[in-house]
Amino acid sequence: MARIYVPRDSSALSLGAEKVAKAIAEHAARQNLAVEIIRNGSRGMFWLEPLVEVETPAGRIAYGPVDLADVPSLFAADFINGGAHALKLGVTDELPWLKQQERLTFARVGITDPVSLTDYLAHDGYRGLQNALALQPAEIVQQVTDSGLRGRGGAAFPTGIKWKTVHDCKADQKYIVCNADEGDSGTYSDRMIMEGDPFVLIEGMTIAALAVGATQGYIYLRSEYPHALAVLNEAIQHAREKHYLGPNILGSGHAFELEVRRAAGAYVCGEETSLLESLEGKRGLVRFKPPLPAIEGLFGKPTVVNNVISFASVPIILDKGGAFYRDYGMGRSRGTLPIQLAGNIKHGGLVEKAFGVTLRQLLYDFGGGSATGRPIRAVQVGGPLGAYLPESQFDTPLDYEEFSKLWAVLGHGGIVAFDDTVDMAKMARYAFEFCAIESCGKCTPCRIGSTRGVEVMDKIMQGRDHAQNIALVRDLSDTMLNGSLCALGGMTPYPVLSAINHFPEDFGLNKKAQAA
Repeated sequence: MARIYVPRDSSALSLGAEKVAKAIAEHAARQNLAVEIIRNGSRGMFWLEPLVEVETPAGRIAYGPVDLADVPSLFAADFINGGAHALKLGVTDELPWLKQQERLTFARVGITDPVSLTDYLAHDGYRGLQNALALQPAEIVQQVTDSGLRGRGGAAFPTGIKWKTVHDCKADQKYIVCNADEGDSGTYSDRMIMEGDPFVLIEGMTIAALAVGATQGYIYLRSEYPHALAVLNEAIQHAREKHYLGPNILGSGHAFELEVRRAAGAYVCGEETSLLESLEGKRGLVRFKPPLPAIEGLFGKPTVVNNVISFASVPIILDKGGAFYRDYGMGRSRGTLPIQLAGNIKHGGLVEKAFGVTLRQLLYDFGGGSATGRPIRAVQVGGPLGAYLPESQFDTPLDYEEFSKLWAVLGHGGIVAFDDTVDMAKMARYAFEFCAIESCGKCTPCRIGSTRGVEVMDKIMQGRDHAQNIALVRDLSDTMLNGSLCALGGMTPYPVLSAINHFPEDFGLNKKAQAA
């Protein structure tokens, strides 16, 4: 029986994957061909979606992008046996986009049926949990510490230190909370994991629970991810049925329950304390710190709060050891980072590479340059609050410290490209406007500063008192940077000031005057 893979990932569905899968099944039935259609996750090559793969003795052969109208000709070309066709791309694993990556966290995404526990186990799934069950909690924490894993949600705080803090707290109840409220522009790696390999997230959270002594976990899921919600709930049910979750995990005596909660639809709830407020049923307002969530988090109890990619990176660390993971990367940035290419880019999609790859390599070797064919003028890295980097900084390696030297952030690994038609003054204005709309309103620098920022940017764009208003923007940015309660107001100056500093001509300034 021929095995045919058609993605069930949201991106593929938006491009017609459901219709393609149905058409393949109908054509096979009419021709009395025995086929099994497996709905896998996306490989991350979005310009080739829907990407259809067939299993052959030579390996999985890829065809794409497959339109509904292409299905009859694919069957005529005997594609189920790897036949020649204009859309044939060759052996999937040999495609340069995939072959040049280091897929650790995304090792199974696009390969397995996301909700098949059998598939997950056949591809090294739950080996990390099995190893963790044989260790003491402190030893699990040490493995994560040794790996050098840092939070992949943006703050880049060492995961092992956070876990040790919760481990060392004495409490009658502890929690594991996954921040899956992926709201940054140009980011989708969390969604791809949840839709394409949910068990790796479940396993990572379970290992975290063993490490710190927690018995209850929550996935705080972005409300705009209905497909991820369905996949996660199905996977959790399968894990519970096979005792990978529940009151007695694999007969170990350890208990861990997990459930999904829909997010409130507010960008600020991606901030961990605002998330916890929302999870408790309150309005998503930022909490004062200290106390830290690791000490007094959900319902006032010690809580591990990590994002999806952080938890999804843990199983391979416990499977192969902290040293294995640490051997990837550079400096203090260890392991791999799932990078998301978006915006004005020819080949948008997900690239998982070890830290150290440069922006230029990502934009041109993987991204293929701009979609318009024009020069890429600027890229924003790290979501709507990330700095804009000019072409002169494209050779910067992806490394937390190297980006910090540029007054930039890696954030969640989202890269949005802009060609030379972009107006950077409009982009700076948008940063203020975004902050004004999404502010929780609790602190004055964020709530009022962002609104005043929009007004001042309008004056600059109208050509009114450039020097005076640019100075006012800088002063306002300093107040927001140093006076805001959380990163929403505190990081809005990053895109604003980087746009002014690197692209002064768009603000009515010349570079010589700006440098002076």
